[in-house]
Amino acid sequence: MNEADALRAAALLERAGLQPVAHAREADFLLLNSCVVRQQAEDKILGRLRYVAELKRRRPEIRIALMGCLVGRNPAERASFAARFPFVDLFLPPSDLEPLYLFLQAQGCPPALTPAASDIPPLPDSRSGHAILAHLPVMLGCSQACTYCVIPYRRGGEHSRPAAEILADARAMASRGIREIILLGQIVDRYGLDRPGEIRLPELLRQVTSVPGIARVRFLTSHPLWFTDELIETMATVPGLCPYVELPVQAGSDAVLTAMRRGYTAADFETLIAKIRAAIPRVGLSTDMIVGFPGETEAQFEESMALMRRINPDMIRIAKYSPRPLTYSARHLPDNVSDAEKERRRVAMERQLRSMLTEKNAPLLGQTVEILVERVEKNGRRHGRTPDYKPVFIVGSAADPGDLIQVRITWAGPFSLIAQAR
Repeated sequence: MNEADALRAAALLERAGLQPVAHAREADFLLLNSCVVRQQAEDKILGRLRYVAELKRRRPEIRIALMGCLVGRNPAERASFAARFPFVDLFLPPSDLEPLYLFLQAQGCPPALTPAASDIPPLPDSRSGHAILAHLPVMLGCSQACTYCVIPYRRGGEHSRPAAEILADARAMASRGIREIILLGQIVDRYGLDRPGEIRLPELLRQVTSVPGIARVRFLTSHPLWFTDELIETMATVPGLCPYVELPVQAGSDAVLTAMRRGYTAADFETLIAKIRAAIPRVGLSTDMIVGFPGETEAQFEESMALMRRINPDMIRIAKYSPRPLTYSARHLPDNVSDAEKERRRVAMERQLRSMLTEKNAPLLGQTVEILVERVEKNGRRHGRTPDYKPVFIVGSAADPGDLIQVRITWAGPFSLIAQAR
């Protein structure tokens, strides 16, 4: 979502006559987009702000904007940011470009600019050439309020964009050469539920996949409570809709899941995965795990390890729990698992993941798969992904980014594949 927001902001800046530069120290205008979903992400943006403050001290004429979840959507809270970061000229809430539009307008930029995010189709990243893949937000915010999650407090409640706007963006992306679109929502399966009379996610997926020029469509992130039978059937039957699911489970212990307010049990999750795999045998499954949640015992962590062995996903994003301001867990659940123990559990799960993926990917050796070429590496190798989202480096190919090609897997590692062009 942050990448999509940043590219929309970049598009607006380029329409105002600005051009990208290679390094921050060369810029006349700097926009930093922030994430605070975990403490590590917040520490990173605060470190970057310290660097930018020094740039501003040496070059007072630089204009600096700060966007995203660190800024949040609470106007009263935002008022304190001027004192906290006096070197920043402009603060933008997540996914809200109107303050940037007004700022540029005050600077005398072209009157054709428009403040509506939906009117500014994302442009390719100018540093890497023409983009083939684009992220398309279909929902903003979240109303689920899991006990550990800061998103509802920083991005607000869930809000679905009108399907007509989304489809207009998809067509604009296709006209610029985009070949793959990823629809984004914090719980994307809930698309349309907050808009009476709006279509739901399965129909939106059907319509986006029918846009001429779009070869592949994906969506993320899903939630086990909202992944419906209709959605499974749509994935199984609609051409161009990739067989790939991002379905966070977060824990394998029912007690921890209850403390997280996830709304399902480990058995519920396993049942859903079995149903998806029965309908889509070659589906790629990615999930998320939090280790060291408040009160998580060693036995409960081992339940998470066992669940991962049973469902055997294609990827796990492993996060160490960090308390986030305003969340229920930060206010009411003592963070009583030590940092050292959190790290031990993360390393143990990562080690298990590597072993699982090494074994799972080994049978791919010698198979022929379809790849959408995304870019050309400096060494001439092509890079792309299988329909189920496995990254592949291709040798012996002269294909251009955007081409769909058949390749034969010649090496299968845990986290990537190497293939020979056919």
